[in-house]
Amino acid sequence: MAPSVGSSVMSPVRLSCMYRRVCWTASRTLSVNGLGQRSVSPAPGAAALCRNVFTSVWLLLRQTHSPRWIGTRGLFSRGGGGADEEQLTLEDVAKNIRERQFKRVVVMAGAGISTPSGIPDFRSPGSGLYDNLQQYDLPYAEAIFEIDFFHHNPNPFFALAKELYPGNYQPNLTHYFVRLLHEKKQLLRMYTQNIDGLERLAGIPPEMLVEAHGTFATATCTVCRRKYKGEELRPDVMSGMVPKCPTCTGVVKPDIVFFGEELPRHFFKYLTDFPLADLLIVMGTSLEVEPFASLAGAVRSSVPRLLVNRDLVGPFAWRRRPQDVVQLGDVVGGVQALVDALGWTQELDALMAAGAEKAATKTEE
Repeated sequence: MAPSVGSSVMSPVRLSCMYRRVCWTASRTLSVNGLGQRSVSPAPGAAALCRNVFTSVWLLLRQTHSPRWIGTRGLFSRGGGGADEEQLTLEDVAKNIRERQFKRVVVMAGAGISTPSGIPDFRSPGSGLYDNLQQYDLPYAEAIFEIDFFHHNPNPFFALAKELYPGNYQPNLTHYFVRLLHEKKQLLRMYTQNIDGLERLAGIPPEMLVEAHGTFATATCTVCRRKYKGEELRPDVMSGMVPKCPTCTGVVKPDIVFFGEELPRHFFKYLTDFPLADLLIVMGTSLEVEPFASLAGAVRSSVPRLLVNRDLVGPFAWRRRPQDVVQLGDVVGGVQALVDALGWTQELDALMAAGAEKAATKTEE
C-alpha cells in the first residue's frame, strides 16, 4: 500500500514527480523586484535553480515532521498542529522576543515596507510603477525588467533607475526595527524583495541581507564582466546617461535580477537559514512571486510566523497554523504595535534619529 500524503517517507517516484514540477516552476517563473510573474522561456540558470530547489525540498523532507506537497500553493507546505492548540497573539510574540526565547529571527519583506518611504510599489492600480511606464513606449510593462529587452534598449530601465536609485529615499521605522533586531543579536537574516537599498541605508550589514531580486549596490559590465560599485554609476544615471564600461565600452548594468537571469547565489542561504529559524516575520509582501513566496512555508511547522501586512496573503490566507499571528493594516503601524509591545520604542527612536542625522549630513556634503 502506498504511503499517505502526510507520510514522513517519500518514495523515489513521488520525489521524482516533485522534482519535475519544481524544475518546471523554476524554468517558467522568474522573480524580479516584487514585480509579479511572467511566463518566459527557460533561462540559462533554470537548471541550476531547480537543482538547488530540489536540494532544499529533500532537506526539508528529512528535517520536518509530516511534510506535505501542495503543488498549487507553493514549494513548501506542512500541516500545522492540532485544532485544540491555543492561538498565539502579538503580545506572545513580543514577550518571547523580549525574553530572548527567539534568537534566530528570519524576516521576509516586500515592497510594502518601502512605500511609506515614498517609493511607489509595482502593482497598485493607478500608482504602481507598472501603471506609470507608458512614457517609455514599452511593448508591455514587464519588458523594462527583461534582460533581452535591456540588451536591445537599456534606456527605459535607466530612466526608471534614476527614480529608484539609492539615496533618493530614506529608511522608515520598519527598516530600523530589523536593524534593532540585528543590534540585539536576534536577527538570523533578512530576505527582501526590494531593490531600493533602504535596508543597507538603515544600517543592516550586507551579510545579514539576502537581496533576493538583486541590488543597486554593485554593478557588472554586460560585456567584459568587470565589477563596479553602485556609486560609480550614480553620476551617469542621475544625468540620464547609460553607464558605459571604460574598459570595453559595454553597458554597465546594476546587479538587479531581471526576467531571464539567475537568482543571486546567496538566495540559497535559505537552505540553512529557514530550518534554523525560531521565528519568521513576514512584512509588506503579496507573497505572489516565486520562488520567494514559498519561503514562508519553509520554516519548521512548530515555528511561529508573524504577518504584518495590509492583507492576508499566501499560507496565512489559505492554511493558517496555530502558531501564526496576523497583524493586518498599515505596515508601519503594525510594526509600531510590535515595538510598543516589546518596550523598544525609545531605542528605536534613537536609531532613527541617528539615521536621519547621518542622512542630513551626507546631503549637506
